[in-house]
Amino acid sequence: MKEFKTILEQIALLEDRGLKVEDKARAADFLLHNNYYRVSGYSLTLRDHDVFFPNARFENIIDIYEFDRKLRHILLKRLDIIEISFKSIYAYEFSRIYGPDGYLDVANFTAPDRYQKTMGKVEKQRKSAEYTEPFVKHFEEQNEPMPLWAEVELFTFSNISILYSISKSDAQSAVAFHYGFRSKGAATQLGQVMKSMTIIRNLCAHGNRLFNRIFEQKPRLTKEDKGLLIMKDGRPDNSHLYGFVLLMRQLLPSDEFQSMKQEIEQAQDEIPFVRMSYYGFREDWRKKL
Repeated sequence: MKEFKTILEQIALLEDRGLKVEDKARAADFLLHNNYYRVSGYSLTLRDHDVFFPNARFENIIDIYEFDRKLRHILLKRLDIIEISFKSIYAYEFSRIYGPDGYLDVANFTAPDRYQKTMGKVEKQRKSAEYTEPFVKHFEEQNEPMPLWAEVELFTFSNISILYSISKSDAQSAVAFHYGFRSKGAATQLGQVMKSMTIIRNLCAHGNRLFNRIFEQKPRLTKEDKGLLIMKDGRPDNSHLYGFVLLMRQLLPSDEFQSMKQEIEQAQDEIPFVRMSYYGFREDWRKKL
């Protein structure tokens, strides 16, 4: 077991490893409220194993941490827009094709096991909402099935993403059309895109680090968007956040995406220490994005 260390002992350990801590009171407050173990992930680019590079300062860690927090909030605001839009379009098109309660029929889906598992989660969510959501109580009292356009309000991003992925091709294609996915395989592509949005949304919502994160589940990009990635060993590097941001450009209204871009630019202008390349952004991202 690791030994417990007080905040002052944590600061002393960082100094022993070469980190310059000029304002110990600020450092102590920051560590108390943000957890030494969590903060250490934001210092990886400032050190070689446990030895900090010359001139590395505690304020650098705070800069990286604060920028990452700002970026999560900027993205989360737009991911909410994407989620709500996707739920609305899916409920509309699926109900148009299969009727208001067609989502309750497993025959309208291609993977019975995944359908049952997902709807089991939705059922738990519905029961939890019985006393907090008046519309749920209304349908319970009426003893009638809830139409999809109401039920969808209880779905998580993961729920709706899975249901879309196991919907039949006619429903998938109808939804994909609204997002401009119209070529062969477009319906499947949108499902993969929404899965990527679920990954980013969960990270942002739970305050997880995006800075210098390597993603094992890489976003599926068009040839054009791959051309906007950083090249590494002669190949596009699609393992960082930037690829997910490029996907968001396909899903958001143009003015909303531009607003998001401007907020990211403003955040970097406020905290210029942070290198955007650690998120996978090329040097010309302001011009190309």
